[in-house]
Amino acid sequence: MGGLVRTRISAYAIVAEGDRLLLARLSDASPVFMPGLWHLPGGGIDPGEQPAEALARELLEETGLRLTDACLLDARTYVAQRDGVRWSLTALFYAAAVKDGVPTMIEVDGSTEAVAWVPLADLRGDSVLSPAAADALRMLDRAKAALTTPR
Repeated sequence: MGGLVRTRISAYAIVAEGDRLLLARLSDASPVFMPGLWHLPGGGIDPGEQPAEALARELLEETGLRLTDACLLDARTYVAQRDGVRWSLTALFYAAAVKDGVPTMIEVDGSTEAVAWVPLADLRGDSVLSPAAADALRMLDRAKAALTTPR
């Protein structure tokens, strides 16, 4: 199987508030998953950057919200094809808490076109979610418990 193959390691935040989940809608600049899907805030870990630092940086860029707590929950791998590139993505999932505030995109021309608290009832069909966000939805109870359990 020919073509360009790229590997990416990303840190993603599962941030829940009541019956809502903080999500970012992917733009045309999304390198891995299709535009228009709701995805988790987070993204690629830069060389030499610690995963939790990447998580905090990406959260701020994509949502304008500051990370206050994070607990590593799981890691999953995905294979995706986009714009002639075959991606091998390793996703680190964090249960995360943020300071109160209104989600606002800070980064311009990035992979995010919108950010919002999305009601869980609106996420019943996986067709509106990236594969990583669909997996995060299944981890939601674990994510909520991780931040309330003493570590």
